[in-house]
Amino acid sequence: MRKAEFAILNWIQAHLRGEFLDGFMPAFSRTADHGEIWILSAVLLMLKKSTRRAGASVGCALILNLISCNMLLKPLIGRLRPFALNPVELLIPPPADAAFPSGHTAAAFAVVAALRTAGCPLWKPALILSILMAFSRLYLYVHWPTDIAGGVVLGAAMGWLGAKIIHKVWKKAGLD
Repeated sequence: MRKAEFAILNWIQAHLRGEFLDGFMPAFSRTADHGEIWILSAVLLMLKKSTRRAGASVGCALILNLISCNMLLKPLIGRLRPFALNPVELLIPPPADAAFPSGHTAAAFAVVAALRTAGCPLWKPALILSILMAFSRLYLYVHWPTDIAGGVVLGAAMGWLGAKIIHKVWKKAGLD
């Protein structure tokens, strides 16, 4: 499996690397180093009454994702990142935590799933940003393709669960 994953990563390096993306991908990826872009999205959604439940769903999903991805799975699995096994010139400082699952990807897809499950149409542009975020992690050579896949699955599950929890809370509180 590792050979196939290296083939994908090395193909990206050989065929897609360029001046524009070398500048764009680190900057774009950095917007989610600590979930900043997604946390800001949740806060902004909560400011408007019509999107408040979607914002709360995103917030809940991000908390569930933080716990499951960053606090449980990454330390438990402890997977090495690709650059540790195949040294390349990184465009960003080397991340110090484990690789699996991709936290950037999981957070991004938690937002998409939370928005979709909450019935918010903003899930569509969020999906585009999430796909780009996932690709940026491959482009930057800091995640294996299976880290990305794991992040998508975990994030989608946490997004769905976060939205379902908020829906029940909202209903119980009579906020619907």
